[in-house]
Amino acid sequence: MLEWIADGARIPLGKWVKEFISFLQDYVGWLFDFFAMLFDGIYQAMGWVFTEPPAWAIIIVLAAVSYFAKGWRLAVGTVVGLVLIIMVNQWENAMLTLALTLVAVVIATVIAIPVGIWAARSRAVSNIVRPILDFLQTMPAFVYLLPAIFLFSVGPVPGIFATIMFAVAPGVRLTELGIRGVDEEVVEAGNAFGATPGRILRQIQLPLAMPSIMAGVNQVIMLSLSMSVIASMVGAPGLGRPIIQALSSVNIPLGFEAGLAVVIIAMVLDRITSGFGQSRRARHAGNGGAPGEHSQETDAAEQASVSE
Repeated sequence: MLEWIADGARIPLGKWVKEFISFLQDYVGWLFDFFAMLFDGIYQAMGWVFTEPPAWAIIIVLAAVSYFAKGWRLAVGTVVGLVLIIMVNQWENAMLTLALTLVAVVIATVIAIPVGIWAARSRAVSNIVRPILDFLQTMPAFVYLLPAIFLFSVGPVPGIFATIMFAVAPGVRLTELGIRGVDEEVVEAGNAFGATPGRILRQIQLPLAMPSIMAGVNQVIMLSLSMSVIASMVGAPGLGRPIIQALSSVNIPLGFEAGLAVVIIAMVLDRITSGFGQSRRARHAGNGGAPGEHSQETDAAEQASVSE
């Protein structure tokens, strides 16, 4: 049996995948052209937002966001980190990477949260989605670049597409986990008060699942940022280009400076999202203001009982 397989009885799976991608390009190429135009338009707008204003304006805005997310310490750290990026002459590359990352994160989040909610409310959908997510999470990152190049040529668009595919899975998983983790007694209380399923979702399940959902968004951001560097291999601008250049020429100073800029952006985005992901109870812990988990969940059930 093994000799028969070794003699040439193999499945041409790779060829089938190539033919399927060619089929998509031939018959629904217009759809990919539309997505290419959409992604490129959003990226160009986002890139303009981060590169055209003076650096000090961007620093002030990001510091303000950091302050509202987690306080003055994060704001000061954000300012110090961004100034350091300017001092190593990687500001424009960092902003282009940030723009590509945010575009991919927004699109991946728009996909992940509804799919996660759907999977949490339907066991059949969850059973279908789970192996797809396993596939997306275990596929090597570089493999996503191949269909991206074939469908979208080179530039920022294939980088955005590959980044979305690489980063969307944890957003779906943690959204589903958060919705399923809401106490069933609270949901039953909402039903007892006469709340509709949509109102239960909006005013009970989503608020109580928000820490898990924001953790998923945080993971999407981290994976998107790591993939945005790899995406420079298909023409995406940003910090990936000097990193690849440093690898090819063994330029240690350039590689360290560009890598440091990636680390700073990753830390700032991580702290901001984790700050916004904190529950109201966690934010007031230690001040005597937290009424307790049961009280928070009861309040949510009572608010959902108001008729639409």
